[in-house]
Amino acid sequence: MADQNDLIPIYLFLGFLESGKTKFIQETLEDKRFNKGEKTLLLICEEGVEEYDISRMPKKNIVTHVIDDKSEFTMENFTKILNESGAERVVVEYNGMWLMNDFFYAMPDETTLAQVMCFVDASTFSNYNANMRSLVVDKFNATEMVVFNRFDKKYDPNEFHKIVRGVSRRAEIVYEYTDGKVAYDDIEDPLPFDVEADEITLEDKDFALWYRDIMEEPMKYDGKTMTFKALTAKNNKFPDNAFAVGRHIMTCCVEDIQYCWLVAQYEGAEPSNKEWITVSGKISVQKHKLYRGKGPVLLVRSIEKAEAPEQPVATFY
Repeated sequence: MADQNDLIPIYLFLGFLESGKTKFIQETLEDKRFNKGEKTLLLICEEGVEEYDISRMPKKNIVTHVIDDKSEFTMENFTKILNESGAERVVVEYNGMWLMNDFFYAMPDETTLAQVMCFVDASTFSNYNANMRSLVVDKFNATEMVVFNRFDKKYDPNEFHKIVRGVSRRAEIVYEYTDGKVAYDDIEDPLPFDVEADEITLEDKDFALWYRDIMEEPMKYDGKTMTFKALTAKNNKFPDNAFAVGRHIMTCCVEDIQYCWLVAQYEGAEPSNKEWITVSGKISVQKHKLYRGKGPVLLVRSIEKAEAPEQPVATFY
């Protein structure tokens, strides 16, 4: 595996058509602090009204390439374009209608994500969120920062905050007002349980929030004892004394319901497959065969049979 320092950084900019991606990228490449002459591949996957003006940039060492056909956005093609460009870094304006997994699967082996930002036109966001919610969730789930531009003073930041936090607790939120003012979201968003406690008992309604939080920040729970109701899952690929505990979670609509789980290890009699249990045990963040890297493992101390909850599918609220 290549050393992280030897990998080519990708700066990835997300958002729907006319969301402000092009304007931000143009301004970024005009900034001498960012554009110091490194050879840059500007990969454009969505062409809007605005066009790039290389002449306004302090350094012209930029190669542009357009991929507007999704079928051409493959690792083979991306790698070919990157190698031919001789670029030291990549800036990508991604198509808002393409899924993030399509991008991740197409990333050349010699690259790494350096930054991910998502731009949103606040004036049209409600329509996108209502009609293309799954695509909004797809982008918010991957980004480090959501920038709401064209933000009018009449808009309530709490409504925008709530939608972002329904998907991600880690993404920073920025509001760019129509008068030029920029404000960073500082709305407190506490978890519905005491995360500082050594022992935490989850209510059914809190499972989805907790699951997202532990997957984003597993070390926060390392060594803590958790008690919650879960549905078990097993298959032949699991090692001895290991099974899955989790719940089906709906992020935005019934089409995206999926079983979200973590590894449980137990030295006693294992529960049956697809059985509702109340499980208690200590979280240990470690490497495990069922994870690609490190992940939270529940070291089970007790299991009790349980009735299925009134709402078996957990949701964000």
